[in-house]
Amino acid sequence: QVQLVESGGGLVQAGGSLRLSCTASGSIRSINVMGWYRQAPGKQRELVADISSGGRTNYADSVKGRFTISRDNAKNTIYLQMISLKPEDTAVYYCNADIRTDYGYLLNYWGQGTQVTVSS
Repeated sequence: QVQLVESGGGLVQAGGSLRLSCTASGSIRSINVMGWYRQAPGKQRELVADISSGGRTNYADSVKGRFTISRDNAKNTIYLQMISLKPEDTAVYYCNADIRTDYGYLLNYWGQGTQVTVSS
């Protein structure tokens, strides 16, 4: 059993900052790419940023220069530091990871999501 648990969402004014965390736990042999996605009401889920086990990062154009993804491999945890938040960043943010389980299977997992609301 593998779980991804997010934390750190909340309500913030435009221009403010938030830091999201996501920790993977369970029968984990290794973790490949981990990332953050978001879904706003009435919109499709979209990639925000992801990071490889080696630290290579990838960002959506809409968040470049404002969001920073980082990773602590020893803790099976990723972070998303968000600054200069805009109302259009309002969404449910989901953690995602490609995990090789103790049984050898490479599977994709999602967290339960954390709400980020940016007021104008």
